[in-house]
Amino acid sequence: MVGGFAAALTGGPLVLDGGLSNELEAGGHDLSDRLWSARLLMEGPEAIVAAHRAYFEAGAEVAITSSYQASFEGFALRGVGRATAERLLGLSVELARQAAEEADAEGPGGRRLWVAASVGPYGAVLADGSEYRGRYGLSEVELERFHRPRLEALVAAGPDVLAVETVPDTDEARAVLRALHGLGVPAWLSYSVADGRTRAGQPLAEAFALAADADEVVAVGVNCCTPADADAAVAVASAAGGKPVVVYPNSGERWDAGARAWVGGRTFRADRVRGWVADGARLVGGCCRVGPAEIAELAGIVRGRPPTG
Repeated sequence: MVGGFAAALTGGPLVLDGGLSNELEAGGHDLSDRLWSARLLMEGPEAIVAAHRAYFEAGAEVAITSSYQASFEGFALRGVGRATAERLLGLSVELARQAAEEADAEGPGGRRLWVAASVGPYGAVLADGSEYRGRYGLSEVELERFHRPRLEALVAAGPDVLAVETVPDTDEARAVLRALHGLGVPAWLSYSVADGRTRAGQPLAEAFALAADADEVVAVGVNCCTPADADAAVAVASAAGGKPVVVYPNSGERWDAGARAWVGGRTFRADRVRGWVADGARLVGGCCRVGPAEIAELAGIVRGRPPTG
C-alpha cells in the first residue's frame, strides 16, 4: 500500500484540494462548532461529498477528508459514544471515496483520484487556536496515546494516505511518527509554520529531518501558513527531509481564534506553484480559504495550461 501512493509521487506533482470548510460554508453550512466540518459527518454527510466533488471537478487529484477536528475526545463532548465516533471517523474516508468515484465516473478517464485521511493535531480538539501554538503541556507518550486510536480508526476505512497536518511542534511530530509505526499506510507530515520556524519556534530543518528515517512518511512539508512562508519552506523541507515535499498554504489571511474570524488580506496566487515544484514539491494545493477556483487555476499551471484572468 505504501508503494502505490509513493510511486505516484515520482510521476507528480499531484494536485491537492483546497479548504474543505470554506467550500462547506459557501454551501450555506454553519461550522461555528467545536467539531468544525466534522459536525457534518453527523448532520450533513451529503454536503461533504459535494464539497469533495467540487474540488475533484476543479482538477484536484487528492481529497483531504473531513476528519481534521474529529476525535474520540471531541465526539465524546457532544455525547457521541466511542463506537459511533469510530464509525464517523471511517465515514469521513468513505465520503471522500464516494466523491472520487462519482467524479471519476462523470469526468475524463485516465486520472487516478486519491483519498487522504486528515489527522489534525491535538490542539485542534481544544478548538481554541492551540494548533497554532503547540507545546500543550502533554508528554510525547500522552500525545502518542491520543493519536494512535484515531489513526487506527481511519486506517480501517482504507484511505490511500494519511495527511498528518498542521503540526505545530516537533514534540507532537515525534509522537505521531511513533503512532504511525506499523500501520501499513503511507503518510505525509505537514507543519504549520511562521517566519521560518514551527509555530512553537523550532528550526524547520530540524523539524523536517525527524521524518527522514520514517518509512511510513512519503512526503514532508507545510500547510495552513501564509503563501510567503510556504515559498521559503519548500526548499528547506526537500533538503532536510530527503523526501518529496507537500505544500498547501492558506489564502494569506490570518485566523483570529478569539474572534473566530479570518482577518487580513489574501496573498495566495496559483502561479506560486511553479516555484514550489522547482524546489521539490510533489503534492501541491491550498488550505483554508483557498477554493475550487484557485485549485482549478493551480491545476492548469501544473498540467501546462496558462492561468486565466
